[in-house]
Amino acid sequence: MLALAAYAAPSLAVPAGRFPGIVTRLSRPTDTVALTFDDGPHPRGTPAVLEALDRAGARATFFVVGEAVRRHRGLLAEILSGGHAIALHGDRHLPHVLMLPGSVRRDLERGQAEIEQEAGVAITALRAPYGAASLATLAYARRRGLTVAGWTRWGWDWRAAATADSITTAATRSLGGGEVILLHDSDAYSAPGSWRAAAAAVPLICARIERAGLVAAPFRDVNATPGD
Repeated sequence: MLALAAYAAPSLAVPAGRFPGIVTRLSRPTDTVALTFDDGPHPRGTPAVLEALDRAGARATFFVVGEAVRRHRGLLAEILSGGHAIALHGDRHLPHVLMLPGSVRRDLERGQAEIEQEAGVAITALRAPYGAASLATLAYARRRGLTVAGWTRWGWDWRAAATADSITTAATRSLGGGEVILLHDSDAYSAPGSWRAAAAAVPLICARIERAGLVAAPFRDVNATPGD
């Protein structure tokens, strides 16, 4: 069942901010948009996204996976050197709602320890894989003083049919201040090569953010409030 959910969840997941305690919208500054990237680090996707962000002068938060950190050493340092933030996305990228509470806790503990040791910085936020947070996710975050992140909109960028234009349209239609945009810098849990379209969409998304009079910033750099 876990294996099935791992493939089905990207198309079925919904913004988790509908549940108390999960932050989806930034409270202030109101002219800020948080760009976030899940599922990395990836040896090609992460550098491509970092390059696009650097050219646009934008900063983002990368919700990284412990098993990916172990496979691709050194990429967290590249993320941090670009002025971006790192957050927790689990250790094995499994849906928490289908896991026993003890398994969720152990997975998050291992992932957090791996990421903090590799990065040399403390984690302040987490996002459950597939947005499938459980009560165990919230309990872990509360004990560790972490913010549980959701999102207000996403680019549907994990699909094989996604293009830079389709991702940009989905992520920025009627864009307003306080949004949290979800994208992916890895295809480890999605359609092969999907990171290419996501990376190509980054400059387009950043340009639309700028035209809207908004600023892209890491999730950690702004105050956020739980969703209703």
